[in-house]
Amino acid sequence: MTQTSWPAISIDRNDPLPVFEQICAAIRSRAVNGQLPAGSKMPPTRALAAELGVSRSTVITAYDQLVAEGYLSARQGSGHVVCAMGEVEMTARPPIRSAPAPQAPPGPRPFAAGTPDMRLFPYRQWAKTVARLCRTNPQAMFSTGDSFGNPALREAIVAHLRDWRGIDTAPHQVIITAGATDALELCMRTLTGPGDAVALETPGYPPLHAFSAAQGLQTVLLPIDDEGATLPARDRAAKLAILTPSHQYPLGGAMSPSRRRAFVNWAQTTGGWIVEDDYDSEFRYAGRPIPAMAGGDRLGRTIYVGSFSKIFSNALRLGYLVVPVPLAGRFRATLNRFGLRAGSMPQQVLAEFMASGEFYRHLRRVRRIYTERRRYLFDRLARDFESFGRAVDHHAGMQAVLHLRDGYQDTEISALAEGQGITIEPLSRYAAGSSGANGLVLGFCAFSETEMQPALDRLLGLLVKM
Repeated sequence: MTQTSWPAISIDRNDPLPVFEQICAAIRSRAVNGQLPAGSKMPPTRALAAELGVSRSTVITAYDQLVAEGYLSARQGSGHVVCAMGEVEMTARPPIRSAPAPQAPPGPRPFAAGTPDMRLFPYRQWAKTVARLCRTNPQAMFSTGDSFGNPALREAIVAHLRDWRGIDTAPHQVIITAGATDALELCMRTLTGPGDAVALETPGYPPLHAFSAAQGLQTVLLPIDDEGATLPARDRAAKLAILTPSHQYPLGGAMSPSRRRAFVNWAQTTGGWIVEDDYDSEFRYAGRPIPAMAGGDRLGRTIYVGSFSKIFSNALRLGYLVVPVPLAGRFRATLNRFGLRAGSMPQQVLAEFMASGEFYRHLRRVRRIYTERRRYLFDRLARDFESFGRAVDHHAGMQAVLHLRDGYQDTEISALAEGQGITIEPLSRYAAGSSGANGLVLGFCAFSETEMQPALDRLLGLLVKM
């Protein structure tokens, strides 16, 4: 092992590339061009962090990434050393001019909503789980064994819902889907027909309105008040009501117990069904979790929808449904008719990841990090943006809504912010009809404080000039 003088790295705070990626790029380059020969010992993470003026966790993340790529190796008691380039060196040659090397797609820009920070994903633990399965039971990753999905994953979901959401269910009621949107579409295909009506919240999830129209369904709008979604009018029959009772999307807030009972009674009286979209309930940052509506529905009129896309990984595209026993046959018939969309390969891996406890260690870790990011965003909104609007902190979720004061238009601000390198969805895009929604939807989970700070400064400067 050799000790090599350390070639300095410079960090560009204005570069949209995350800091840990800048560190990775610098070390890759120096390893390939020989400035860091094979066997060179890397600086300790704490020392390099102090030298660059970054957090130690940022350096650890960079080193872990380079170990995964084969540029560094971690040796017990010796820290990190540079690997022989070998095959890596061949792939790192300058690209042919006529065919430039493809660049990695850019990450989300502040303040894209509903996006987890995939830099925090437990890649090494996930890879170890995949490797173990490939050695011991590879066939499990290529077969679900049932149109409802992988049995082991359905068992894991049952345990998760019992412990985290207070829902007592069984594996034969669980259906694995290709995310929450696929689950919601499956409900609409199964429980409605052309000409039927579906009740949707406004503001709410925009793709539902598009799918409803494509299916030839009528839409009954459910405006949001202080208790949550309002009940359908008596003269507007609906076969299905799709609700977000634990954390309204995108406004936040929980549906009151009396309103929940009223919806269950509505479903029982009219023969309708409730679909509970519990899209991010694991991300509650204060107090006890809001109980799931399905857990308290003794009449069995509620279908529960959950997703792993927001709480774990948006690349897996996995979600699930929990259906009342009398509906299981109807849902199976729909799956047999239209086919399955959920990929089989990650299902067994996720089941083992949950059973091993790694899933929950990751969930607790990101919830701590998101708590700090949420606190920073709301502190800034309260301190610097009070003259432009008001944000209500519901201590849950993945985004904040800045409700704009009169004289400011969310679509205009969103367009101007886009030109400043900021992605902000206008609240009015989530609203159907004449709801008068006017605000900015600001996601915070995928962005560190150092990434949010300049973006908020630019947004503030933009508003001041309006």
